[in-house]
Amino acid sequence: MDDSSRMWITAVPPFGPDDVGVLLSVDTDSADPGERIACQLLNRGHEGEEGVFYLLPFDLSARYARTGDRLSVALVAPRAVLGEELAEQAELLDAFADAPTEGEEEWVTLLRRELVTDFVPAEQDGEKQAVLLIDHVGPVDTPAGLFDRFEAGESGMAVLNAQ
Repeated sequence: MDDSSRMWITAVPPFGPDDVGVLLSVDTDSADPGERIACQLLNRGHEGEEGVFYLLPFDLSARYARTGDRLSVALVAPRAVLGEELAEQAELLDAFADAPTEGEEEWVTLLRRELVTDFVPAEQDGEKQAVLLIDHVGPVDTPAGLFDRFEAGESGMAVLNAQ
């Protein structure tokens, strides 16, 4: 699957039909190290509504960028958090050992998805709209498939603050 098939602009049923936002999916069985790390960092979440986890912005965050007609979202984490979380998983930690970082806290980009859209994430009080992340096992290529798995208790949903 290409990245655009794993990012959607949609309403998410648990939050209601009027709240349209960015939804990303991550496969817990992915061979991609960034995707596997993102899934692992979801364990640091704090449960809100049943099955919905909220992550602290200093554990895992999302960044929006727009280039022409394309909206991209990157999942980022501080290098220090990666070191804590992956201390006993050298193969994953090594995958990002030489990754470029941004800012004082050395944020590392774990994965990046983009699609063609005219959607502009809302802002409120200078804060960008959160990104929703659904983790699942195996390929899922539609939002309906993700929501079905969530409703069946076969996946989890996380709310990520966006920068």
